[in-house]
Amino acid sequence: MDKFGKSQPVKRREDTRFLTGRGRYVDDIAPEGSAVAYILRSPVAHAEITELDVSDARDAEGVLAVLTFDDLAQIGLHPYQKGEVITNADGTPAADPKRPILAEGRVRYVGEPIACVIAETLAQAKDAAELIAFDFDDLPVHVGLETGGPQIHDEAPENIAYDYEKGDGASVAAVMATAAHRVTVPVMDNRVLIVPMEPRGAFAEWGDDGRVHLCFGGQGVWGMKDDLADNLGIDRERVRITNPDVGGGFGLKGMPFPEYFMIAAASKHIARPVRWMSERTEGMLSDHAGRDLISTCELGFDADHKLIAYSVDTISNLGAYNSHYGQPIQSELFEKVLMGTYDCQAAFLRVRGIYTNTSLVDAYRGAGRPEAIFALERAMDQAARELGVDPVTLRRKNFIAADAFPYRTATGELYDVGDFNKVMDRGLAEADWDGFAARKAASEAAGKLRGRGLCYYIESILGDPDEWAHVEFRDDGGVNLYVGTQSNGQGHETVYAQFLADQTGIPAALIDVIQGDSDRIPSGGGTGGSRSVTTQNNATLKTVGTLVTDMSAFLKAEFGGEVTFDDERFRVEGTNETPTMLEAAALARDKGRDDLLSVREQAEIEGRSYPNGCHIAEVEIDPETGETKVVKYSVVDDFGNLINPMLAEGQVHGGVAQGIGQALTEMCVYDDEGQLVTASFMDYAMPRADDMPFVKFVSEPVPSTHNVMGMKGCGEAGTVGALAAVANAVADTLWPLGVRRIDMPFTPQKVWRAVNGAKESEQFAAQ
Repeated sequence: MDKFGKSQPVKRREDTRFLTGRGRYVDDIAPEGSAVAYILRSPVAHAEITELDVSDARDAEGVLAVLTFDDLAQIGLHPYQKGEVITNADGTPAADPKRPILAEGRVRYVGEPIACVIAETLAQAKDAAELIAFDFDDLPVHVGLETGGPQIHDEAPENIAYDYEKGDGASVAAVMATAAHRVTVPVMDNRVLIVPMEPRGAFAEWGDDGRVHLCFGGQGVWGMKDDLADNLGIDRERVRITNPDVGGGFGLKGMPFPEYFMIAAASKHIARPVRWMSERTEGMLSDHAGRDLISTCELGFDADHKLIAYSVDTISNLGAYNSHYGQPIQSELFEKVLMGTYDCQAAFLRVRGIYTNTSLVDAYRGAGRPEAIFALERAMDQAARELGVDPVTLRRKNFIAADAFPYRTATGELYDVGDFNKVMDRGLAEADWDGFAARKAASEAAGKLRGRGLCYYIESILGDPDEWAHVEFRDDGGVNLYVGTQSNGQGHETVYAQFLADQTGIPAALIDVIQGDSDRIPSGGGTGGSRSVTTQNNATLKTVGTLVTDMSAFLKAEFGGEVTFDDERFRVEGTNETPTMLEAAALARDKGRDDLLSVREQAEIEGRSYPNGCHIAEVEIDPETGETKVVKYSVVDDFGNLINPMLAEGQVHGGVAQGIGQALTEMCVYDDEGQLVTASFMDYAMPRADDMPFVKFVSEPVPSTHNVMGMKGCGEAGTVGALAAVANAVADTLWPLGVRRIDMPFTPQKVWRAVNGAKESEQFAAQ
């Protein structure tokens, strides 16, 4: 393990800056004298625009420009945004309706941008927006998670954006027909808002050289660079993108949004920098949301309870348009872990993505993998109850055996390694599985109901397998490490510096991590899909290898002996010379060997890694109020080799908190007219500290063979496992009362109704 990081829980170096108010977020660093943008948004979910008169607004005090759809092309901006489009089961491309940057003739969701007002101050921009004459004719609204309803796009009959399949439905159905036991489970995955601590924001400025600089709170710079260049119709060399400190991303900030294009074009139009910052309710209305799908899962077992077939039929809400990655999330990404950790080759997935008059839906922590594992693990748990089998026993019977790896799944993923029984054994021990009966009895004595839930998850890291790193020795004795990923609070500054320090002996305090600037970074895949640490440190490792080789050759030429390096010092055979890496760099500088002071390498990981683990939750329910509390939570994860266990544990804690939030409190609600009912924290219930239990985290590594460091991603794993663990615990609590289905979120009212409905049914049956 020493070769690939000493696995020490080093404290995060960036936290001092953040906790003392010295972070440099996008709204802190906008240029002096920037104009301010304010976006007028649709107050209705579906309507034809009959009037949009901005003349009074343009004449208002302090106003520099007012832009509508018709103005965008005139100021040099292609007025539509692109999104990924998948392929239907019949081989045709999925629907690809135009997504206008500002509404074109019709609005399709509450919060859709209609006009952009640029003024000297935000107050002036808001006042001017009040002067815009906006009138419309209402159209019928479609918000239900179902096909059909009022047509939203001509390109999508029945509002079906795509009809996607993976696997052979007919052959899986034939296998299913032979099953001794068949279990069908509907699983609702509720829509959630992402609401990072820092809302979205950006500023744009144009230089005298004709180049544009867009700074936004994001998860990488290169995707935005390409898209902005395309929409502005300029060479990529004329675009600079930066990401400063970012207060949480979670998938939301990995996407281009309409405001970024608007302000870049507006800045050129008025010849001034322009800034924009979302307010909280504005973000709730206009940010993309997460999840929002319903799946019907069917499992087929033989007489010995071996899983022989699995099929899933999903309807997924895309919102009003295709978001950037909206179509692939519940189709191509869902399928990657469709069969989870179970040895079953007969698997079939059908997904229909639909348009509704709601905000767009895209990636949220895990992006398709939490949804797939939630559906599968809820179905497996319910199957165990219906079959009268212990849920642990059912999982053990169906796990992929440790000696079966590398294992090709039914959907084509190549799992490199795994020992699921070993990890689950540790999970059961850490959770004191055998002591549950005593805890349940104690809860009952206190008038509470208690249940427990297990989830065994696996996820696939995503994104570009290729990354690069650049090590540069500075004149002041420090070192710059340039990286192509982007921290959103994960601790990259610490972990990347720690890894380079471990490989070179350079003190971590002397290493500055440089990220988020397309002018200083030649390429990069950004952050998302749990890719960052694995891909970035793989590139750093290759860069260090080149650095050691080149520096060793230099030292051999200087001192005449063979040179070795032990991760701390070079040693020159036959001499007393043992320079450190920094001392060797200083000597190279003195000798005019500047070529040795800047080393850049690119590297690609051999294959994806597959983090997996066991989550066990225990809940208590107060039958008098319906209040549900997670009172005990244990996680044993296989993340492979860890560089910094403390940061990995922090990622798990954060992911579990987001999973518990979705399970217990969070629900994005639209009424029948498409109005967002949960548009503030007065109505949208984010989890609070008292909703969280102590989360016990233990690492049980089975190192990956798909990268030389043996690492596996950890950023999203907490959420992937938490949803089903909590849901299964609630189901376990309510099953003895006769409750056979209850969907997230498990709010007090919903749980109270389930408990009391079951009591009423018992009383009716007794009469």
